[in-house]
Amino acid sequence: MQIAIQVNLTREHAFDVTRDVIRQLGALGAGVLMEQSMEAAFGAFPVRFLPPEDAWAQCDLFIAIGGDGTFIHAAHDAARYDKEILGINAGNLGFLAGLEKTELPLLRHLIDGDYAIDTRMMLCVEHTDADGKTEKYYCLNDAVFGRGLSMRMCDITVDCDGRRVNDYFADGLIFATPTGSTAYSLSAGGPVVDPTIETVLLTPICTHSLFARSLLFRPEKTFRVEIRNPELCRPLLSCDGEETLHIAPGSTFEIRRAHRNCKIIRIKAESFTDTLSRKMVERRV
Repeated sequence: MQIAIQVNLTREHAFDVTRDVIRQLGALGAGVLMEQSMEAAFGAFPVRFLPPEDAWAQCDLFIAIGGDGTFIHAAHDAARYDKEILGINAGNLGFLAGLEKTELPLLRHLIDGDYAIDTRMMLCVEHTDADGKTEKYYCLNDAVFGRGLSMRMCDITVDCDGRRVNDYFADGLIFATPTGSTAYSLSAGGPVVDPTIETVLLTPICTHSLFARSLLFRPEKTFRVEIRNPELCRPLLSCDGEETLHIAPGSTFEIRRAHRNCKIIRIKAESFTDTLSRKMVERRV
């Protein structure tokens, strides 16, 4: 078995955790692949260093070591190559992690196949600029439309399958998956959704309204978004907190369920509510 490791070395314990993971996997007879940029840090260990595209294509599954941001970054690569992924928490909250850094002996279950897979839906955001050029972005958590450096609120229209949903005067909007319901959408007052329930959440951010609340839609719906005053609010699009697009006048967006999914490895017999309660208690939320 070949396992690709992605790690965020800015995390305090990430190097030590990764070293221990490499040793555990080697003892279990598994090979480890990492991208070439990691050779300076881990060249002394039994690892094959390859260009990222080769490492991701050749591996059987991914391990992401860090926090939730590290996991989401690696999950994009795993989904693109249709591979399974396990998160190991070397950060703070680690809500998406399947193992804590103290639970590495459980890695043996990767080799014998004794684990479950949680398939999580993703979103695709298609941007069309004023010249008709299109570009696609993918999200495991959320797509966030928000005002930029300006203090002006955004005037946003949202259609669903060709019918108007609402006109929002707000700091922005969040389109979230159930996985992302515990991220920015939760902070903006949205509901927590069990990830086994497939839906698209629409949560306004600081909307100037007494009645605007989060809405849940069937996953096959297609949304069209247009910001009508971009020259005033200087809006941005952020997908999973990674890709930021400055939204120019004449831009439109379509949001729909992506054709790809994220396959998250679950080794421990812990339910979503178990994880939610434990992690929220850790944060004293």
